[in-house]
Amino acid sequence: METLPAIHERPALLGFLPRRLFRPEQPLPYIGLAWLLAVIPSLALSALASQLLPQQGPEFPPVAPGVLFFLLVVFAPVVETLIMGGVLLLLNRLFGFLPAILLSSLGWGVAHSLQAPAWGLVIWWPFLIFSTCFLVWKQRGLGWAFLIPMLVHGLQNAGPALLMLSGVDV
Repeated sequence: METLPAIHERPALLGFLPRRLFRPEQPLPYIGLAWLLAVIPSLALSALASQLLPQQGPEFPPVAPGVLFFLLVVFAPVVETLIMGGVLLLLNRLFGFLPAILLSSLGWGVAHSLQAPAWGLVIWWPFLIFSTCFLVWKQRGLGWAFLIPMLVHGLQNAGPALLMLSGVDV
């Protein structure tokens, strides 16, 4: 596969993130990296949020475990990425790469806070990574732009979904 130059260089504000995140190359290793960058900090944020706002996590509908797993690992990533992508395309056009990513992640944090304040404190970080993935992979095409963050998001949700299937309260 040919190496594409990064259309969007790593912004100084996101200089702590690896350069690799800003290059749409090798989808499978990229997905693994993006997932690690999303999940590890969100676990730390989740621990902090649970200390600051105990018992403030999201409530899920009373559905069969398999249905809940599908909703969290497939349905939510697909629907939320479709919404996120449309918004990001507009934000990127109006404000540019970095502001689009920051506004998107902030918006998703606020949206998730409406259901549970602690959730919004945690969720903005993974959406910062998902938003970055979308705009980085957009240079390879819209299909890639939607697919990569959908897969990373699905992996992000798989851990909590599996814990809930096993009866662990998340």
